[in-house]
Amino acid sequence: MGDILHAILLAALAGAAIPFGAWLAGFDRLLPGTLRNEANHWVMAFGAGALLSAVALVLIPEGIERVPGLVALLPLVLGAVAALAADVALSRRGGSKAQFMAMLMDFIPEAIAMGAILTADPNLAVLLAVLIGAQNMPEGFNADRELAASAGTSRKTRLLLFLALVPVGPLAAVMGITLFSSLPTVLGGLMLFSAGGILYLMFQDIAPQVPVDRHWSPPLGAILGFAFGLGGHILTL
Repeated sequence: MGDILHAILLAALAGAAIPFGAWLAGFDRLLPGTLRNEANHWVMAFGAGALLSAVALVLIPEGIERVPGLVALLPLVLGAVAALAADVALSRRGGSKAQFMAMLMDFIPEAIAMGAILTADPNLAVLLAVLIGAQNMPEGFNADRELAASAGTSRKTRLLLFLALVPVGPLAAVMGITLFSSLPTVLGGLMLFSAGGILYLMFQDIAPQVPVDRHWSPPLGAILGFAFGLGGHILTL
């Protein structure tokens, strides 16, 4: 019971960073135009760095430890393909909720992984919770600005929406600690799946913008290149 309460607390704190980031987004208009643009880019870059650290320090190392050999590449690529499918679907609908959906796509599986890891390595679970919170804040910030610009919802409605997401983290963490902690291979696959989706979304934002009809192809190519390098790393272990 103590581990479950610990997981709920960690996930709730990490999830609370989402409405906090959305709340902070309401103050960016107080900055002058040039400074506001630089501050927004800084927030986005900070979130990308936190996401990358979660992938590099926790999700992939712990994932390949639980999923044997080159089989580990399968959930990684599947996670990227799932993010690609969501990206294409959102683009066809105008993409007004792309950042919001991206936030859910990494928050939920990471919270599950955090809960499952807690029983075996509490310190690692705390690190993952801190990284989740560090990425949730700028994601909430960007998602609020995106919804404000495209969806036409009021600030109060948006903040209530982001507050409603906070309990999602504890529910996912409890699922992780009760269902996945005894299934290490499934947990490892989930972590790698989450890492693949995160990397796709990051490559989509970071990769050079090129005039191609299939805008998803460069980040997919980056994922396959990453998988190639990861496969070589696994073979040397």
